[in-house]
Amino acid sequence: MTHIVILGCGFGGLAATRELASANLKIILIDRSNHHLFQTLLYQVATAGLSAPAIAAPIRHIFSKQRNVTTLMATVESIDKDRRAVRLQDGEEISYDYLILATGATHSYFGRDEWAQYAPGLKTLDDAFEIRRRILMAFEHAERERDDAKRAAWLTFAVIGGGATGVEMAGTLAEIAHHTLDGEFRRIDSRQARVVLIEGAEYVLPQFPHDLSEKTRQQLQRLGVEVRTASRVTMIDGGGVTFNTASGEERLPSKTVVWAAGVAASPLGKFLGG
Repeated sequence: MTHIVILGCGFGGLAATRELASANLKIILIDRSNHHLFQTLLYQVATAGLSAPAIAAPIRHIFSKQRNVTTLMATVESIDKDRRAVRLQDGEEISYDYLILATGATHSYFGRDEWAQYAPGLKTLDDAFEIRRRILMAFEHAERERDDAKRAAWLTFAVIGGGATGVEMAGTLAEIAHHTLDGEFRRIDSRQARVVLIEGAEYVLPQFPHDLSEKTRQQLQRLGVEVRTASRVTMIDGGGVTFNTASGEERLPSKTVVWAAGVAASPLGKFLGG
């Protein structure tokens, strides 16, 4: 019987597995997690708008009635295309006749991976939980902080990247600060929080038509987001963000930074060659 290994259960892996439901073959579906994730709404989990089960469905449950599928929760270490085998992190090897690589993308910090500890990206539920923790704890720290400058840094939220994820995150953060948390603190006014969206291109949503980009910028500003375009980040550390603009270098003190600026293809692709 023909053996097919499918790596990744995002939308690509999910669609491929379902398409082969009636085929007379054996499918092994491998994913690092045990759930299919509706990644587009991760920002809602990160900002406490949705719970995790609302955007994550168990893979085994999805394919419980598709008898030609075996699901494995595992991390793939490498692919040997000559031997037609994938090697898992624990050393196990799984052979295949055909391989479908659907592992999606990961974060890219453009060669500055050390920024990740200060500015987490948003690709998994764990990422969303960490960002949510940082956001909520920032308000708690601000409530206790007596120094004005330090309090301001806790109440400044920087979102790096003006693509769809960055725009959604910045807008939702502004709504939380200016509406959801209004009146819940005694020493701080959450409405005074700053949400700053930093984008290197001339416009937010640079991949979309200019009129849509402009409407998005206007809507963000109505929500209270400070939109900084043509601003290229040069440093992120525990104290904030440094970026270059047409008028020179600027420093934004911020204790909560979210990275939404870059993605890179799955590193497993390198094993397949050109």
